[in-house]
Amino acid sequence: MTQYDNTNRGILGRNDRKEPGSSMPDFTGNLNVGGVEYWLDAWTTHRKDGSGSFFSVKVKPKDAPKTAPARQQASGPNDADDFPF
Repeated sequence: MTQYDNTNRGILGRNDRKEPGSSMPDFTGNLNVGGVEYWLDAWTTHRKDGSGSFFSVKVKPKDAPKTAPARQQASGPNDADDFPF
């Protein structure tokens, strides 16, 4: 049996882990574009004039390094840079 070619295809499903009132995506999934794998997040957004709704989408490469949270800048005499060693 040959493996199915998923190039230029993806899947998006409801995010069952979303907590009410949070900014977590409404839908999550993955996407393949030209052989490169991506994570896919989507939010349902309603138009301000009430004429309908649409998706807001965020795409990021699966192999992108995870960014560490920004380090809080210390201030005062206890700064790490103030130590002589």
